Amino acid sequence: MLLTGNYERSFDEKLRLALPRAIREAFRDAKQLVLTPGTDGSLSLFAGEAFGDLAGRLAVRSPAGRDVRAFSRLLYSQSHTVEIDAQGRIRVPGELAALANLDGSVMVLGVGDHVELWNKSRWEAYFSSLQQQYDQLAEAALSESVASPVSIEAVSESPRPLQPR
Repeated sequence: MLLTGNYERSFDEKLRLALPRAIREAFRDAKQLVLTPGTDGSLSLFAGEAFGDLAGRLAVRSPAGRDVRAFSRLLYSQSHTVEIDAQGRIRVPGELAALANLDGSVMVLGVGDHVELWNKSRWEAYFSSLQQQYDQLAEAALSESVASPVSIEAVSESPRPLQPR
């Protein structure tokens, strides 16, 4: 499932958010939905399988790494399973809504394997700051990292014998 698009929605007084139809349909077969802290001040909503993929990528990292341990603790301790109710809404836990400063208008973004929830004004500022760099960002994100080839001429011009240590 590839999640795309952006939609403006509103929170109700019980912190419920109506998901756009396209998003609800994409999540229709998901057995579980997981709402987590996101990046850049957003929240991320994953189908259980996509969250499992993220957990798998994290699990192959060394648990001895301080950043891995810290990120794992922050991610898992703040993640919540949520359900889509009969009206197509999810309830956002208060602590996550506060973390992302969600109130009133919320932007719902499809971002490939997950959905992001943004405070509308924060999203607009983020979007306007980066939209002008779209071409540069695309080039950096989509280019393959290839090491510069070493030319034979450069190697033969400056031979240096190995010195024993």
